[in-house]
Amino acid sequence: MTDRRRFLIAAVPAIGFAGLAALFWRGLSGNPSRLPSNLLGQPAPTIELARVPGLPQPGVSSSDLAKGAVSLVNLFASWCGPCRDEHPILMELAKRDDITLIGINNKDAAENAVRFLNTLGNPYRMVGADSDGRVTIDWGGYGVPETFVVDGKGIIRFKVVGPLTPELVSATLLPEIEKAKGG
Repeated sequence: MTDRRRFLIAAVPAIGFAGLAALFWRGLSGNPSRLPSNLLGQPAPTIELARVPGLPQPGVSSSDLAKGAVSLVNLFASWCGPCRDEHPILMELAKRDDITLIGINNKDAAENAVRFLNTLGNPYRMVGADSDGRVTIDWGGYGVPETFVVDGKGIIRFKVVGPLTPELVSATLLPEIEKAKGG
């Protein structure tokens, strides 16, 4: 066997390993809150969720999303630690009169959702019970929390995967809300 052939036999696996390592590094090094969504720029998926028993807010319907106002649709659950972390931010956003904050309670017992919102405050104008997680899947949700910006025509304009932070809200979410208001 020639030296050149030995070199190629040794180099091919090393080059293959380096290529795979580069692909994995690229895939894992991004910002997880910027996971792609095929739904951006598309009409929001159909929602027909009953209200969470024990809460005064009505459930959520697709017609609620196309009433001219920008909606923030927040997927949450009482068992979700990051949902608890972002909750004060949602309470602040709820004070705005230019958006409608809608909650979709994902795979949660009603009594737990009621306790969660009664303890931390209820920022939502509507809260739908997604007890089997089907709506979350239809919306392309990776888990909870996730927040979608839906324009007044019912089109998804932006998506945040993971908890909202003050920095993310001021640098990204608020500008996306303003863009959604414009069109």
